[in-house]
Amino acid sequence: MNVDNKILIVGGGISGVTTALEAAETGYEVILIEKSPTLGGRISGFHQYFPKMCPPTCGLEINYRRLRSSRKIEVHTLSEVKSISGEPGAFKVLVEKKPSYVNDKCVLCDHCTAVCPSERNNDFNYDMDKTKAIFLPNAMAFPSRYVIDREACETGCEKCAEACKYDAVDLSMKEEEFEFDAASIVFATGWKPYDAKKLKNLGFSSSPDVINNVMMERLSSVSGPTKGRILRPSNQEPVESVAFVQCAGSRDEKHLPYCSSICCLGSLKQANYLLEQNPDSRISIFYIDIRTAGKYEDFVASVQSHPNVEMIKGKVAKIDQEQNGKPVVDAEDILNQKMIRREYDLVVLATGMEPNLKEQIPLKEIQLDEDGFMHPDFQKPGIYSAGTAKRPVDVNSTIQDSTGTALKAIQTVRLN
Repeated sequence: MNVDNKILIVGGGISGVTTALEAAETGYEVILIEKSPTLGGRISGFHQYFPKMCPPTCGLEINYRRLRSSRKIEVHTLSEVKSISGEPGAFKVLVEKKPSYVNDKCVLCDHCTAVCPSERNNDFNYDMDKTKAIFLPNAMAFPSRYVIDREACETGCEKCAEACKYDAVDLSMKEEEFEFDAASIVFATGWKPYDAKKLKNLGFSSSPDVINNVMMERLSSVSGPTKGRILRPSNQEPVESVAFVQCAGSRDEKHLPYCSSICCLGSLKQANYLLEQNPDSRISIFYIDIRTAGKYEDFVASVQSHPNVEMIKGKVAKIDQEQNGKPVVDAEDILNQKMIRREYDLVVLATGMEPNLKEQIPLKEIQLDEDGFMHPDFQKPGIYSAGTAKRPVDVNSTIQDSTGTALKAIQTVRLN
């Protein structure tokens, strides 16, 4: 196969990995670009996902095994596309690669972290705990090696290099640039939760016990900051009551005007997390309407029918903090035609999906819609989008869409 007949995929989450594997296992060469130190994307931090209601670790491990055995996929982490030129069948893509300061000799012996004197906020756990400046991005990181956050290091610190018996720490690594030839390009750049700090009335910045939905996933996960125990961030006490606030910033002209399609199911799923740990816990779900049509209706009905789950139709006006430190929710109860004020141990804001492309370095070769998604109708031939780079969808739909996108990318290769 000619070098210029490769498929270049931007984004190494479930969408990008799926697209890469489907194309490679059909016989095509793939370059996979990911800006973080590891593949896996947002789903790698979930406790469970639909429709299987199982941890994503099993699915990711199967995909990583396929990646390891493939000779047709070239993976570049800590890398970001800077420019695209050319035309279908003959694109040139400039990629900037940041140094990890740890090479492929790393055997995960962990001797380096034992001597590292510096700490950093753990972005994998949404800053709810800390790691050392040299760290493994997560327990299932791919590539499976440590990374150094030089901004968190003490000036001139070389203790990790001295402790490494395998010469895996290389503090002399520099930023590099590569130019790749590709016949087609797929953007599978994923999503991020809407910034809850912008929701001034909902207490995210003022109360540690007001969190967002992705933080709840990490609190519920055995690899999370509390080893899977759902505890109040403020004092690490067990959660006895929780309020889920739906459409936190979504379907709102001042924030995200669209529905992200997964938030209702996510909150119902997370209500189940708490009920499994504490069957006596009290749960309120404040909603505009519940959007969970089709095959998930049985699951929705089972959660809603639980005697400790209360569905309250109405918008939350504000969230304050009582003198005892607990958050208090002021909300409307439309069906009962009244306003209510209640205290909870924990409040979870169901923040919507915002496309990562929205705030990344703009590339003139791609066009975003008014919400920041990469609508397929706007793109030049040979450039495609997959999964949540295209629109808000769940994991199952993302995998299906990514498989279809791989076929489109292959067609461009074959036509050129």
